Amino acid sequence: MVYIHSWQDYQDAAEALYAKSPTTARYCVKWKSSEGKLVLKITDNTTCIKFKTYSSIFLNRFEALNLSLMQKMQNKRPASPPAPTPPLALPTTAAAEPARGATPLPGATSTVTPLPSVAAATGGVKKKKPKKKK
Repeated sequence: MVYIHSWQDYQDAAEALYAKSPTTARYCVKWKSSEGKLVLKITDNTTCIKFKTYSSIFLNRFEALNLSLMQKMQNKRPASPPAPTPPLALPTTAAAEPARGATPLPGATSTVTPLPSVAAATGGVKKKKPKKKK
């Protein structure tokens, strides 16, 4: 068992080990909260690579490595960000609202959105506390 002291070396070695033998590779994470120690281990029954740290700085890096290995284990590629959609053109107020006195067409929807009630957001009625016996 070899402890690698550099994070980048460990990440490259772990991904290479998994790529070399994905069917036999095992990945283990140990966290000892009493010591504040994080130990990462990846093995394929012939090679064992470990990384140990007491620093919380490595948590973001650990999450990135974990995500990368899990995507490889699930045979998924990272999702590309969706293409931005163009903003919708809003109709003018004269065209959006019917004229005064005009009856709306059957099946037409209203453009006015009702505001939520303030009373519904307050949480309801408070319960009375029971009286203490003397």
